[in-house]
Amino acid sequence: MLYERVARQALRTPSAPAVTFGETLTYEQLMRRADELSVTLTAAGVQPGDIVGVLMRRSAEMVITLLALLRAGAAYVGVDPDDPPLRRNDLLTDAGAQCVVADDALRACVPDGFTTLSPTATGSAAVRPPGTPASTTEDDLAYVSFTSGSTGRPKGVMVPHGAVLRLVTDMNWMSVRQDDVFLQAAPLAFDASTFEIWAPLTHGCHLVMAPAGRITVEGVAETVREHGVTVAWLTAGLFHEMVAHHVGAFAGVRHLVAGGDVIQPGPVGQLLAAHPGITFTNGYGPTENTTFTTTWTTDSATGDDLDSIPIGTPVNGTRIAVLDSALRPVEEGACGELYVSGAGLAHGYLGQPGATADRFVPDPFASEPGARMYRTGDLVRLRPDGACEFVGRVDDQVKILGHRVEPVAVETALHRLPNVSRTAVVVRTAADGTKRLVAYVVPEDVQPPNWGERLREQLRATLPAPMIPWAVLVRDTLPLTGNGKIDRSALPVPDLTARNVPNEFVSPRTDLEHRLAELWQGVLGVEQIGADDDFFDLGGHSLNATELLVAVRTEFGVTIPARVLYLQPTLGELGEQLENALRSGARR
Repeated sequence: MLYERVARQALRTPSAPAVTFGETLTYEQLMRRADELSVTLTAAGVQPGDIVGVLMRRSAEMVITLLALLRAGAAYVGVDPDDPPLRRNDLLTDAGAQCVVADDALRACVPDGFTTLSPTATGSAAVRPPGTPASTTEDDLAYVSFTSGSTGRPKGVMVPHGAVLRLVTDMNWMSVRQDDVFLQAAPLAFDASTFEIWAPLTHGCHLVMAPAGRITVEGVAETVREHGVTVAWLTAGLFHEMVAHHVGAFAGVRHLVAGGDVIQPGPVGQLLAAHPGITFTNGYGPTENTTFTTTWTTDSATGDDLDSIPIGTPVNGTRIAVLDSALRPVEEGACGELYVSGAGLAHGYLGQPGATADRFVPDPFASEPGARMYRTGDLVRLRPDGACEFVGRVDDQVKILGHRVEPVAVETALHRLPNVSRTAVVVRTAADGTKRLVAYVVPEDVQPPNWGERLREQLRATLPAPMIPWAVLVRDTLPLTGNGKIDRSALPVPDLTARNVPNEFVSPRTDLEHRLAELWQGVLGVEQIGADDDFFDLGGHSLNATELLVAVRTEFGVTIPARVLYLQPTLGELGEQLENALRSGARR
């Protein structure tokens, strides 16, 4: 289905630019290489219905690999190269992956027991005629996307071809022009990549891929400017940072989409004021309903009230219902849980029938027999204009750095570690609005003073970065409510501005380090910064790393490349780099 749509488009516009990553491939070149690789993969044993892991960083070869797998009738599962080895192994095992296509640089990251294939067509298979593509239907699996799971293991969402086509064709919330240039920045393991990749390729547009590796505000701004991007999807956090520091980069963008978390109205207003011709869309949707469920679109001419940014109305092929606990529709203005049905629904969770039955329930409002609806767990309110407004979560699932995290999954991971008796993980909000996971742990017996920090380090072997607690606090006991449950409201709130690093405090040694420490304090909200402190151990991430480097440029008139901070992240190391830059006169 997906392959055929792109192939038909390639026949219509063979010489049009298809994918740019360094070099640019035309649609004819893209499909020829995909066909050649498909022959190689089929010769290596890939069959229709297989699920194949893809362990690759952003590149043209990644897109070629996806097309080749779909041509062979297989489905893909994106594996994040930055995940710890045990998580990569769990994902591939749970997916039942027959093999993994991996970049040469990442071949060593493929877990033992999985066959590794190259994304480059080689040998005689590459020159044999490609033959007829495998026949696929709307119900056949296109990909599997893993989300956090309440059992401690991730849940593989099974997305069919028809659900992807419903997302990218006949869109009622945006128009696609053949001369559009789409940005591709999301990791393949993140379902935002579904829209980024398949929307442009099924419409004959030009797909421009951001540089491989960690996404930075500067990198996105440079790519958007250099390649004349006209359509882009950004996470809420990245969107907020881009507007704050690089709003000018959107000068040529005609449609900007953001989502993945709550969108603040201030940045939307700033974007529209800076670029009156731009259209902005808030795109909302769980992975289980294929990227977008509802959208809300505005531009500078609509005069919409920007006191809040709603999640909007359903996209084509999707129905929503806002229901109470008895599955009765709520009145306008009242809160209820959002239920979703229609062509975008996933088949369910791979190998987890219990979890599938719990979240994908019979649809009492449908006329067709056997129809289902997905219980999102999101509380929304229906506005008079018919748009939905996000209110919160029914459970305690939260967004940490744009990633969906269930604290109970972190609790389960902690329980698996030695000497852990009881634990509770809660979300704390710092003064700057940053959400931080804090774990409270009761040991089975007496442990050394730094045991909490040791637990954090052990978690890094099994959990991705957004799920690592900001602090692990060791307690003698956990408070209980009257009915015997953990009283989370009675757990002590740590000082979220304190240093949360294991190394001994070393005061800044020079005037420059003192000035730099003040900038760190402003960005991280941490009161005490030492010369040996690591920016990322103190809670820093890619977005506030950008904020710090902007502050350094403003304060000292010197530009420090982002890679310097990632390679030398302590205050003292950054101070040395800054001093060298000042001495050499590397002014902005």
